[in-house]
Amino acid sequence: MTAPDPVPSLAGRVRTSAARLLCLGPSRVDHIPALRIALGLAIPMTGLLLTDRIEWAMLIGFGAFTGIYSRYEPTRLRFRRQCAAGAMLTLCVTLGATLARLGEGMPAALESWVNLLVGAVIAGLAAVFVLSRGLKPGGAIFPLFAVAAIASAPPSAPIGVAFLLAGGTAALCVGLGLLGHWAGERHPGADVDPPREQWTRGQLLDEFGSFTVAAALAGVVGLLSGLPFPYWAQIAAIAPLTAPDRTLQVERGVHRVVGTTAGIVTTAFLLSFPSEPWQLVVWVVVLQFLAELFVLRNYSLALLFITPLALLMVQLGHPQPAGPLLEARVLETAIGVVVGLALVIGRSAWEQRRTVAA
Repeated sequence: MTAPDPVPSLAGRVRTSAARLLCLGPSRVDHIPALRIALGLAIPMTGLLLTDRIEWAMLIGFGAFTGIYSRYEPTRLRFRRQCAAGAMLTLCVTLGATLARLGEGMPAALESWVNLLVGAVIAGLAAVFVLSRGLKPGGAIFPLFAVAAIASAPPSAPIGVAFLLAGGTAALCVGLGLLGHWAGERHPGADVDPPREQWTRGQLLDEFGSFTVAAALAGVVGLLSGLPFPYWAQIAAIAPLTAPDRTLQVERGVHRVVGTTAGIVTTAFLLSFPSEPWQLVVWVVVLQFLAELFVLRNYSLALLFITPLALLMVQLGHPQPAGPLLEARVLETAIGVVVGLALVIGRSAWEQRRTVAA
């Protein structure tokens, strides 16, 4: 949750964010969780290659996001929280597969609006679930991405298969999370189970409203712009909301735009020559490792790897012409960040006025 704080000028916030673009945070044996998370993706992806089912890559990829949650936490706590995250992501993949099936019988325009609105509600519900369960990373980027990306692509598997693939991959990642303890991914208080944070109903409703409104508004602007993937605008709009205060939210938005733009250059290079599916899978796994190696140390640098990771995963499941794909990613990210930051700064200013008036 975010607390009202003084509103420095936007220019001041941008300068502060820019100064941190090149700052690298301290290392915490990041290679161990990074390797664990990459293995959780590499093992099932190899299975898809061997069975010639690479079109199921997105279903596997979103289930593998389970491993991202609860790094450096006590082992028992990580197990419980990763189980919760895995269940959430499995349900999101299943919902996305269901929407993709239902969309086959809808006009394209209606399908787009249904996916947009469902995605916005899922963003709010997932944010509340993540907050109430104490899951880290916070927010709803991964659940929204899972629902929206799968719903927007042609159906690649029956709904039941989608459920089993995502659930099986999530279970694998939970198992690898347990092994992480013996690999050295330990927390100083590994035998301590911290008390669960308590949130009031008002705080949870506020979290739901913030994420739902940001995702809905950005999605509407993205859809009306005529760009092909409005859910990218939704994801970019809620990305700043995961930071703990207004200043860091603005910084997160600035870093999102800069990092995504740099990541587009990386993606353009990787897609500039013909590649076999196995080569793209290798790149996806390597990019997942590099993203997790840096994501807690420098968000904008991590996006250099996260952006091509997301786009290559979409390419594996639903190939698109590279040029329009990359252009849309940049433009829709900018749309989403502008909408998200406008809501953040507008709300902060309103709260400050209300405090002064009281």
